[in-house]
Amino acid sequence: MTRPFRRRVLYLPGFDPMPPRRYREMYRRESRKQARISGYDLIMERPARGTPFGWQTRARFPDGRAETRAEVLVWSDLVQASMRTGILATYAQMLRTAWIYVGSGALLRLMRLRRGPVLAALYPVAVLLLQLLGAVLAALLAGWAVADLTGLFWLATAVALAAAWGALVLAKSQDHRLFAHYLIHDYAFTASLRGAYPPALEDRLARFTQRLSDALAEDLDEVLVVGHSSGAYLAVSLLADALRRGPGGTGPALALLTLGHVVPMAAFLPRAHRLRADLAFLSERPDLFWLDVTAPGDACSFALCDPVAATGMAGPGQRWPLVISAAFTRTLSPRQQRALRHRWIRRHMQYLCAFERPGDYDYFAITAGPRTLADRFADRPHSPGRITAPLAAAGLR
Repeated sequence: MTRPFRRRVLYLPGFDPMPPRRYREMYRRESRKQARISGYDLIMERPARGTPFGWQTRARFPDGRAETRAEVLVWSDLVQASMRTGILATYAQMLRTAWIYVGSGALLRLMRLRRGPVLAALYPVAVLLLQLLGAVLAALLAGWAVADLTGLFWLATAVALAAAWGALVLAKSQDHRLFAHYLIHDYAFTASLRGAYPPALEDRLARFTQRLSDALAEDLDEVLVVGHSSGAYLAVSLLADALRRGPGGTGPALALLTLGHVVPMAAFLPRAHRLRADLAFLSERPDLFWLDVTAPGDACSFALCDPVAATGMAGPGQRWPLVISAAFTRTLSPRQQRALRHRWIRRHMQYLCAFERPGDYDYFAITAGPRTLADRFADRPHSPGRITAPLAAAGLR
């Protein structure tokens, strides 16, 4: 019997404070659903020794067997550290981040590219301002009531301040439903150095690069790097760093899968020179296959925007990425579409989940099946509607 196809997956999550076991459990739950729908066998096992955090899969597909070792590249601790701010500090972050995007012209360029994700980015600003307005109204009402009852100005002032603070604390306690504070922290982290990576993140990327280099030295058929949301542009820099270390093409096939990317949110900032250079470098590499998957139904991503061309970094030798749509209106059943109608954060995670009407994009077949990403999408053209207009990023160089 021939040996099974062997793959190593390195998964880079987006800006997520949740522990990495979230992705293991999501993979376990959703892979079972997809295997049942699509008619293949996929079993998850404990991670191999030496894997910091991840899982293993053994799968049997109609076209062969495969074994995969997956690892989550953890940076949730950096996310958690960036979110350890008080309510007032969050408002200060909101003002500073808004000034960076507006003052640098990045917001205007983003609006010219795609309005949907920009409007989604303005959502937390609107929510926080409404919460602040509610706090002011609570303060006025409480202060007026105390002043009317007691005639004591100092007491009315103290009660008004307490009421305002209580309203803001109550509003923040609902952020697990509203995500306003979370999203402000997300955008603030990206814009903290006007697009440059913070030193702690650069150090983490250096560790990730070593993990990738070690994987490329193993006896494997494919090494697949997956980046979701903000993790998509970090994955670009990760691969660029690894490939700059030495020539590729002598080990396993190397592939990059970017899902629901928000590359322009970082690349359009004035000091994102490193990211823009990485995009240009990676787009011309012959020793790589890069597939980018988004969906117009995902309001949190820059759907069908070529992250290289739209950033103005496409050269005459551009090969990548292949830009395709997950086409939620076709690949999600009517039942799934109804269930996700008002859950826009969950829709943004759908790329990592099961589809009841899967097309050629099947996350679990890609990450656990017996074919390389390049083989699976060798004859696939770009999806209609791909956005390549570099005018959206005019002046960034």
